[in-house]
Amino acid sequence: MEENYSVYRRRIYYYETDKMGIVHHSNYIRLFEEARLDMMNKIGINYKELEEVGIIIPVISVSCKYLIPLYFDDDVSVYSKVTKFNGIKMEVLYEIYKKDNESVCTIGQSGHCFLDKEMKPFRMNKLYPDLYKKLIKQVEH
Repeated sequence: MEENYSVYRRRIYYYETDKMGIVHHSNYIRLFEEARLDMMNKIGINYKELEEVGIIIPVISVSCKYLIPLYFDDDVSVYSKVTKFNGIKMEVLYEIYKKDNESVCTIGQSGHCFLDKEMKPFRMNKLYPDLYKKLIKQVEH
């Protein structure tokens, strides 16, 4: 796995599975969100603090490709990294692996934009240069 990925680990809960015992497809998107917030925290960007200053980061796109099913109590690692960032929009790539398994189980992507409290885009490099530098550094890795 490449060095510029952030790794988020946890177990699959029973309530996340469906009648077939497989993780329900909607819960993969939740795993992506958990991993994204964890990644942002690791690089020094706290989502709660962003909201407190009036920055929101809505999801504008999401995709998921299911390759190998996940089941209750599987120990998983979600690898995430920022693949695109231009100061207004950001894309994040995700890969989910089971513990001790070298095969990728799930691949996904999410797109986001940065908006102010009036729900309007802004130029992050001008208004929040420190935040901009932290995110652009992730793409340049």
